[in-house]
Amino acid sequence: MKHLLLFSFFFNSILLLAQDRPKLVVGIVVDQMRQEYLYRYEKKFGPGGFRRLVNDGFMLKNAHYNYIPTYTGPGHASIYTGTTPALHGIIGNDWYDKDSQQMVNCVGDNRQKPVGVEQGRGAISPWRMLSTTITDELELSTQRRSKVVGISMKDRGAVLPAGHMPDGAYWFDGPSGKFISSTYYKPGLPMWLEKFNALKLPEQYISREWKPLLPIEQYEESGPDDSPYETRMKGKDQKPVFPYKLKEIRGQNTGYDVIIPSPFGNDLLTDLAKAALEGEEMGADGITDFLSVSYSSPDYVGHAMGPNSVEVEDIYLRLDKNLEDLLNVLDRKVGTGNYLVFLTSDHGVADIPSELLTNKIPAGVVTQAPVIAGLTDFLKPYFGDKKIIERVSNGQIFLNHEAFSGDLKSAGVDLLVATELIVQYLITVDGIADVYTASSIRAADFSSGGVKGSLVRGYNHKRSGDILVVLEPQWFEGGESASGTTHGSTYSYDTHIPIIFYGFGIAKGSSVDYQTITDIAPTLSVLMKIKFPSACTGQPVARALK
Repeated sequence: MKHLLLFSFFFNSILLLAQDRPKLVVGIVVDQMRQEYLYRYEKKFGPGGFRRLVNDGFMLKNAHYNYIPTYTGPGHASIYTGTTPALHGIIGNDWYDKDSQQMVNCVGDNRQKPVGVEQGRGAISPWRMLSTTITDELELSTQRRSKVVGISMKDRGAVLPAGHMPDGAYWFDGPSGKFISSTYYKPGLPMWLEKFNALKLPEQYISREWKPLLPIEQYEESGPDDSPYETRMKGKDQKPVFPYKLKEIRGQNTGYDVIIPSPFGNDLLTDLAKAALEGEEMGADGITDFLSVSYSSPDYVGHAMGPNSVEVEDIYLRLDKNLEDLLNVLDRKVGTGNYLVFLTSDHGVADIPSELLTNKIPAGVVTQAPVIAGLTDFLKPYFGDKKIIERVSNGQIFLNHEAFSGDLKSAGVDLLVATELIVQYLITVDGIADVYTASSIRAADFSSGGVKGSLVRGYNHKRSGDILVVLEPQWFEGGESASGTTHGSTYSYDTHIPIIFYGFGIAKGSSVDYQTITDIAPTLSVLMKIKFPSACTGQPVARALK
């Protein structure tokens, strides 16, 4: 009897400990999602996906990115580190590296090789990210007994959220149709992923036709399907209109990249998420596990078609069903109330300038080549044929400091003169709102408001450029095409994104108070009872907690 009582006490203690923290955290990032989409498509969402998260969770209606540039790499890093590029170091998807004098990828690592395929995009790791993530801190707090897995169609969408020490990060390899990894993590794929790849699901998805989920006339929240502002899908000879026959679009190519800019990319990733939950036995014990899921397909469709397209609306209506499917699986495998979910996005998106101009709204595109050519001619009377500009990257100009070598005093004066001349010229260019020098950014406070504050928080002193350019609202850098769109600015269409917390420890409700993307990580840290990420600058959202 005594042994039975001791066992009962020990067992109950374990249960209490397990209930003290969520068994599983699932982080969902929807690539290129505006907060507005939750309102625009609300009536068409079913009860079990977005609506379930909003109605039974806590939604921050006024959540924003608080830095420039609003790109995928910096976005994922900021969500999971609780800080901004100034400290975590991911200043773009790619950027000009001043030391090697070449462009580098935010997760590129030539020391690594692909795992899962002979050749592929496997020279990948999180080594350029300078801060720990919430997933790192979870692993550290449990002596690596937690399971941490990151998955995405994009490598950076899988790698950065999973942190520096996960059990695995897996991304889609278009040529092979497999999910792969790199030697940074393990020498081979786990058995569950080998089995998943062996199912050859991409072959099934590519044989499908992307037709609208609803009758086309019901897409009243979007513009016409036949729109001159949309980009023709690569391989599709006709206009960018439904249906999209993926097998025909692929043509003679044997790869599977065509799946990514379609809703079947989301379907495939949801399949992988369920396989990871099962294969890694996530949420099966009292030690918190973490699954990071980044849905990339909305970004590809959004870039090509724009936020007013039927295609974007359709992909969100279908993503709603993916979320319902995933939540139902979590209910069955982990148990309602035992898991914690958050949903957010890595950035928003701009409207297509040509479409805005048609509606008499100021907008435009700045084309880099003629601006740099004009600037070079402008500088010639002062510096002759000296190469003053070394590179332009992510709205930043990197100067050729070697052109100013020589006597320290005169070189310093010449550099200041060149910087001021460049600022004077650029401010006259149509579409440019303001220009800042690196010295003015370094002198500003990290908590500064407005555009300058966003630049400060996005500026890494070792990695960023010498001159920073801010475009007018509704303008972006691009080519001559009148179709398609992008993101990256400080304006609300790029910064205003959803943040929803749902499940373990979360109150029901919403808030219109201003919050920043850096508040997600400390909120999760409080609920998981772990240390905040090492460079965290955000604050927990107290109103969202029970």
